[in-house]
Amino acid sequence: MDSAAAGRAARALELLHSFTYFAPEVHSELGAVGLEGAAMKYVASRVAPMGAVGPGVATATFYNFAPRLIESALPAAWQIATPSQVYAARLRGVDAAMTRWLGAEITTSPDMVEAAEIVASIARSVPGVDGRALYAGYTDQPWPEAPHLIFWHSLTLLREYRGDGHVAALQGAGLTGLDALITHTAGGIGFSAEFAKASRGWADGEWDEAEASLRARGLIDRAGELTGEGFEVRELVEDLTDDLAAEPWAAAGEETTERLLDLAVPWRDTIADGGPIPDGVFGPRFGDAR
Repeated sequence: MDSAAAGRAARALELLHSFTYFAPEVHSELGAVGLEGAAMKYVASRVAPMGAVGPGVATATFYNFAPRLIESALPAAWQIATPSQVYAARLRGVDAAMTRWLGAEITTSPDMVEAAEIVASIARSVPGVDGRALYAGYTDQPWPEAPHLIFWHSLTLLREYRGDGHVAALQGAGLTGLDALITHTAGGIGFSAEFAKASRGWADGEWDEAEASLRARGLIDRAGELTGEGFEVRELVEDLTDDLAAEPWAAAGEETTERLLDLAVPWRDTIADGGPIPDGVFGPRFGDAR
């Protein structure tokens, strides 16, 4: 199984992890432990497996968020609830969200048990934590017991493992976090620009300044779209991201991966059709939205 096929498989399953960032059940559980506002809930719940880290660590690992947004959430969140309390609340919310949006007939089904076993075996075959800081935090968390939560936890491990490698690829291409966000949206593969600014905390002036720099480098044109050179850079980033994340998928092999996709893609489509995903989150394909 080549790295491009592994990348397609990872992107095909991305929504089954990421929809929980927007699920009202998750927001409710995080609110119940005292967290306030979408930014604090997102930042604290995602970084909680790394412990009570400060805004610098979260900014570095999330990569394309404005520092001021991270600073609005940390360290204030840890004065309200401990990282373990926040992560437990997130998992309760994921449990409720998956049960609601997929239905108990799916979350308790033999197909879910099979899918959880497959994706857990893939996640467990990740070769190590070297250079994968956010992924490493999640490896320290105990495995849940319910099959649908094993499924989600495994996807999360694979997502953050891939994401850490994606950051390395972006740095190798000379793209800052904001550069990465702009070129990602300019390629039509992910967030709309307006959603990206709002959700990542960037001001119009900062965005415009970064766009000017990317135009000077020949990566985007005056319409804010990728140039040919810009597409080449993004393709190199995506190819390297696929290469850096391919090993556990390759170990599983094409037949096992196809079986997982046969089981899980219909669940993804159920969420995509009726789940809590706001407009502007995804473009024509599910890409890396680090």
